[in-house]
Amino acid sequence: MGIRTGTIMATRMGTTETLPPLALLRLLQLASPALPIGAFNFSQGMEYAIEAGWIRDEDAAREWICGLMRHSMGTLDVPMLSRLHDAWSAGDAAGARRLSARLIASRETAELREEDRHLGRSLARVLAGIGLREAESWQRSEVSTLAALFSLAAVHEQVPRTACCVAYLWTWCENQAIAAVKLMPLGQSAGQRMLEALRLAIPGICESALQMDEHDMGAATPGLAIASCHHETQYTRLFRS
Repeated sequence: MGIRTGTIMATRMGTTETLPPLALLRLLQLASPALPIGAFNFSQGMEYAIEAGWIRDEDAAREWICGLMRHSMGTLDVPMLSRLHDAWSAGDAAGARRLSARLIASRETAELREEDRHLGRSLARVLAGIGLREAESWQRSEVSTLAALFSLAAVHEQVPRTACCVAYLWTWCENQAIAAVKLMPLGQSAGQRMLEALRLAIPGICESALQMDEHDMGAATPGLAIASCHHETQYTRLFRS
């Protein structure tokens, strides 16, 4: 069976998902740091946490990122991404818009809301530019989020829900690790050690997120909210959030 017509089988969290080559390539494109949406501009409060001395070394950076992954990404963003994937799969564009609006409303600071809008609109422009018409109206929407457009692209290319969630969480981890390397005296090897720890944690976090009840969704990261509030008025900074 040739690669052009064949499929790639991937086992994740006790299930087997079939990824056709074009679906796999779309997933790699969405998760790539080269995706031109400006994700490298955002540290999600990490810049202030380092400035304030909350994060001083590699171990502390890893714990900060792991904490956000477990108590924010894994309990809010990924469960919401899963529901957005379901909405797009059902052809429910209005439902996807409502979910995206709820995700924006869940952001605790102005800069976190603007970050999500910026990334969502930027991805919408990329997708519209390659012919995905459903993304066009999201380029100017006040409720655009990265999760909404990421899941739209995944569903359009028939990327299964679990693979979509794993890739989404990985690209967030990668951006956070890159931010830590930029902001601290850490080398690339330290960044890879952090990513390895995060990689090993992702399957379990995604499994829990996919099984999460609607009433249990939400973030519990007061440190992020405090850091983001302070970062909004931080005098010298490299990142927009």
